[in-house]
Amino acid sequence: MDRIWLLLDSRGMGGIESHVAELAAGLAEAGLRPEVVFLADHGPHPLRARLAAAGLPWRALPGGMRALVGALRAERPALLHSHGYKANLLGRAAARLAGVPVVATFHAGERPPGRLALYDALDRWTAFAGPRLAVSRPILARLPWGGVLAPNFVGVPGVVPGTPPPGGPPRVVGFVGRLAPEKGPDLFCRLAELAAGARFEVFGDGPERAACEALAGGRVLFHGAVPGMAGRWAGLGLLAITSRAEGLPLAALEAMAAGVPVAAFAVGGLPDLLTDGVDGFLAPPGDLAALAAAVRRWDAMGPAARAAMAAAARRTIATRHGRAAGVARVLEAYRRA
Repeated sequence: MDRIWLLLDSRGMGGIESHVAELAAGLAEAGLRPEVVFLADHGPHPLRARLAAAGLPWRALPGGMRALVGALRAERPALLHSHGYKANLLGRAAARLAGVPVVATFHAGERPPGRLALYDALDRWTAFAGPRLAVSRPILARLPWGGVLAPNFVGVPGVVPGTPPPGGPPRVVGFVGRLAPEKGPDLFCRLAELAAGARFEVFGDGPERAACEALAGGRVLFHGAVPGMAGRWAGLGLLAITSRAEGLPLAALEAMAAGVPVAAFAVGGLPDLLTDGVDGFLAPPGDLAALAAAVRRWDAMGPAARAAMAAAARRTIATRHGRAAGVARVLEAYRRA
């Protein structure tokens, strides 16, 4: 087994796309030949640029079941690995028709509204066709046919920070992600009022931006959508995750790998990731007062204590969520397909 297709349907960069980029890189490092396959071409896409920069191949299909079945029959990859409800639904049906083994990963921690809830349920209940991976325990618990816990993972930068800069990590609290209700950007803006002292900055865009800017009242700097955070983590001292629901957010892993601890509500896979007071902070889901108290606690730390927490965050990722360990879990699922 060497040719692996990673299938998704995507119009922008988010957690699934970041996961697919990490997985493609990890599979290539393991000696396989991954290719990222978009179900349809929705125009320019940040993931394509990231893949191209890493020397990883991708293709965009014309869209629809017929095109996917035809491509699978013509190319005969060793395995199809789908991500997201639409790619899962079409991918497992097309793979069956083409005689290609299929694996699906479930990423979404939130329960989608309206018609999407039907698609989500259909995705989960038809997932018996092949091995199922879930990025957090709550997502795994919702799979009717069971599955395997396969948490998200990231590459860990090879350069370990040395002597902390004068004053320790910057007193800047960041929000990274889509400005949509499930991610709680409104709660982040309220957090900026409750934990005044540090600077608060938002990296991301979405339908809630205008409302959040009005709510923030000038207390929060909005950077808008950015192509990636690799060069920006050094400007943050703490990542705040105010999500109402989560899987295991890639932003948290990327931040911690860069030495940025996380303060978050205890939702999704975050309680398994963070050790409160060691590599970050946990607050009860939706308890904004508790989360604000944690941010104030971090801000009141001396430079040495904040630097120690930053180092602990990096160690957590290096020992438990590095790329090699994550890919090993995925490869085990491939062997069962």
